[in-house]
Amino acid sequence: MKPGTVVITGGASGIGRAFVERWASRGWHVCVLDMNETALGELASERVSTFICDVANLEQVQATIQAILTQQGAIDRLVHCAAIMPAGKLATMDPKTTNLLMSVNYGGTVNVVHTVMLEMLIRDAGEIIVFGSTGGAIPVLDCGAYCATKAATNFYLEILAEENRDTGLHFMLVCPPLVNTPLLQQAMATAQPKTVSYSIEKQRYMTPNQVVDAVERGLKKKVPILWPGMEAKILQWLRRFSPRLLWKVMHAAN
Repeated sequence: MKPGTVVITGGASGIGRAFVERWASRGWHVCVLDMNETALGELASERVSTFICDVANLEQVQATIQAILTQQGAIDRLVHCAAIMPAGKLATMDPKTTNLLMSVNYGGTVNVVHTVMLEMLIRDAGEIIVFGSTGGAIPVLDCGAYCATKAATNFYLEILAEENRDTGLHFMLVCPPLVNTPLLQQAMATAQPKTVSYSIEKQRYMTPNQVVDAVERGLKKKVPILWPGMEAKILQWLRRFSPRLLWKVMHAAN
């Protein structure tokens, strides 16, 4: 796809920021949605427009997307990265926190994707890239609430793509393993899950730029579901064909 207008949620840090910096340098006009006003200020430039937006708030999302459409005329590509990752055991996590995770990670996905998709369907053109997670298919102890939100996101995008397979839109669900982003620090600050702690200690994670590289390859091939990195592929295979063995591996890791 030739450079046009791309909307990136959660673009002030992590994977989202890597997308912003790369595609702005390649001639895209990048519209960044995030709640971090300071980080947004660092990104604003001739090719980067920034918007403070809570993806869990449907009215804010609709108003922001309408402002972008008014300014740019059309949105060619959406990359939805926005998410939070407080961790903890399900039995002791405050239900308000569990529900907040679902509101932001899954509800935010629905709000953003549905709002942008409506205009794309009218034009019968556009690319929608949504970040689910390997955690949406692989159960991670002490990250149950997060995994539940990503399982919901994974199924939402997969079914949405199939329901619209005869349109001109390309949907891609991205399910990375752990990536070195602020989400890891958020998980460690709330519960220190052992699998996350071990991965940080041994540097067993992908970098944001490695994920962006994988997504760009996937876009060229029009991949519907992307599992970046060999670890994601292996874990997904174990979940499908040997779930009890996977649970043994997860308990051993903890």
